Amino acid sequence: MATTAELFEPFVADEYIERLVWRTPGGGSRGGPEAFDPKRLLEEFVNHIQELQIMDERIQRKVEKLEQQCQKEAKEFAKKVQELQKSNQVAFQHFQELDEHISYVATKVCHLGDQLEGVNTPRQRAVEAQKLMKYFNEFLDGELKSDVFTNSEKIKEAADIIQKLHLIAQELPFDRFSEVKSKIASKYHDLECQLIQEFTSAQRRGEISRMREVAAVLLHFKGYSHCVDVYIKQCQEGAYLRNDIFEDAGILCQRVNKQVGDIFSNPETVLAKLIQNVFEIKLQSFVKEQLEECRKSDAEQYLKNLYDLYTRTTNLSSKLMEFNLGTDKQTFLSKLIKSIFISYLENYIEVETGYLKSRSAMILQRYYDSKNHQKRSIGTGGIQDLKERIRQRTNLPLGPSIDTHGETFLSQEVVVNLLQETKQAFERCHRLSDPSDLPRNAFRIFTILVEFLCIEHIDYALETGLAGIPSSDSRNANLYFLDVVQQANTIFHLFDKQFNDHLMPLISSSPKLSECLQKKKEIIEQMEMKLDTGIDRTLNCMIGQMKHILAAEQKKTDFKPEDENNVLIQYTNACVKVCAYVRKQVEKIKNSMDGKNVDTVLMELGVRFHRLIYEHLQQYSYSCMGGMLAICDVAEYRKCAKDFKIPMVLHLFDTLHALCNLLVVAPDNLKQVCSGEQLANLDKNILHSFVQLRADYRSARLARHFS
Repeated sequence: MATTAELFEPFVADEYIERLVWRTPGGGSRGGPEAFDPKRLLEEFVNHIQELQIMDERIQRKVEKLEQQCQKEAKEFAKKVQELQKSNQVAFQHFQELDEHISYVATKVCHLGDQLEGVNTPRQRAVEAQKLMKYFNEFLDGELKSDVFTNSEKIKEAADIIQKLHLIAQELPFDRFSEVKSKIASKYHDLECQLIQEFTSAQRRGEISRMREVAAVLLHFKGYSHCVDVYIKQCQEGAYLRNDIFEDAGILCQRVNKQVGDIFSNPETVLAKLIQNVFEIKLQSFVKEQLEECRKSDAEQYLKNLYDLYTRTTNLSSKLMEFNLGTDKQTFLSKLIKSIFISYLENYIEVETGYLKSRSAMILQRYYDSKNHQKRSIGTGGIQDLKERIRQRTNLPLGPSIDTHGETFLSQEVVVNLLQETKQAFERCHRLSDPSDLPRNAFRIFTILVEFLCIEHIDYALETGLAGIPSSDSRNANLYFLDVVQQANTIFHLFDKQFNDHLMPLISSSPKLSECLQKKKEIIEQMEMKLDTGIDRTLNCMIGQMKHILAAEQKKTDFKPEDENNVLIQYTNACVKVCAYVRKQVEKIKNSMDGKNVDTVLMELGVRFHRLIYEHLQQYSYSCMGGMLAICDVAEYRKCAKDFKIPMVLHLFDTLHALCNLLVVAPDNLKQVCSGEQLANLDKNILHSFVQLRADYRSARLARHFS
């Protein structure tokens, strides 16, 4: 069995059988030292199985024995646990009884303490009353003998006694105790002065603990507020050494805030009184000194100083909000600020608008003076309005044209100055206006900006520009109105940016928003109307210039040369000059406008340009070679039209180019050309009108083919 037991360590079934086989004689392979003997191997297996069965029975008996022993021990352990639980219950019961006993004893002790206190308190009061009577007798006799009154080191005890005697003396009849009441009051006053002097000395020495002791004693005296005043006064000695009183005040309040809680029992009240003293005395006198000096003489400096002082005061107030000043510190600080600035803020907007008007007028006048220009008065209403409506509808230049020598009378420098002044006014308005008055005040500033920037400057420049546009039949006219358009657009973008950035935040939540938007809309519409009128008249002038070029440069012999076989040019001189002029104007329009406005104006110019060339070509008779020159000219015009980058304009010139082919096509091919893709949708009269321009139109053959 020992050998068998060894086979189980470690136990792996296959290895176990293998080891058993190799241990059995005759269990090896046939080629080994001993021949394979299956009978012996079988016998060994049978014996081994029997051994395993015997081993299994022994182990099973051992397991049963161990299980019985485990059950027995479990019963014994459960019995011990039950006994321990019973012991624990007994102990817990004893603890409850002990707790009840302790509570009973504690109740008795408290009751006894109450009884002792009930006996001791009257006794203490009686003793204290006896002492006070003794001290009162000394005042009554007129001689203070007690050590508490003669020893300066016992000033705290003396102050407590005299404070109580002073209260008692208030209840005594004056006729019998006037003298003693006077003595007590005198001693009360002397001790109060001594305590305040002691507090002052301790503050100068920096003895916080002594200051706290004296302040605690003085708390019950009438002179406690005087003690606080002395503390506040001495705190400010040497505190204002810098040039910035606001920074000094902030540092002072921070220092006192750290210290005041260690000295006084009501630190928030003391700190609030210090801040009130700083605002009402130091800051108020400083603000008055800074503002009164320039209030009547220099409005600009006055407004700058007012804004700066108010901003720095509110910033200081924001820092002080971190301190404990009582329940409603925001209201407290707001009242202090209002008490300083109320006399200046009441009429602030009147000063602001008055200064802004005068400043804006001065900026404009300085600009016009630099141009040596005397502004014309632009009439409104009545006949002037009638003239304007007639001019817009008929495009007639009512009134004399003004030669401005190319001056637009628009200046970005002037605009930037006006906007900068208005921006500063908006910032001051935001800071200095009462919240309820803010939208109304901002609107007043906006109306001034509209008056001087939009009306007095931009609108005046547009009116002057319109008056400076020459008639359409003028030669070599300076068409500078596009420069006015360019500058006006740039300026209005700046105006719109300030409207959104600085005005909108001030009025966004008030009824004034719709009023401002309506006023802005009216200004835009008014300017757009004048810009449209000026651009329309300028385009007419451009077409007029082209007419002059064509009339001066185009000759009848260009399209009907005397020698058909000796034509060397590719296109006429008139075409070259017109195209050069048009390209120049297209470039100017692109530089003067932005967005969709460029396409709109170029399309209008392109349509008029096409109409001009179309009508111009209708004035001549074309030979075969002249028709070829006309096609070359139109091809050049079409190339010029490509610069417009407007599909409609290019289509018009493509069609015109196709029409010009009718001038040179063989008579037999006329019908085929007319039915082509580009000419099929045109009116037959238009086609006929071009065919009639041919020099050979009257020949019977041509008439027959076109009929």
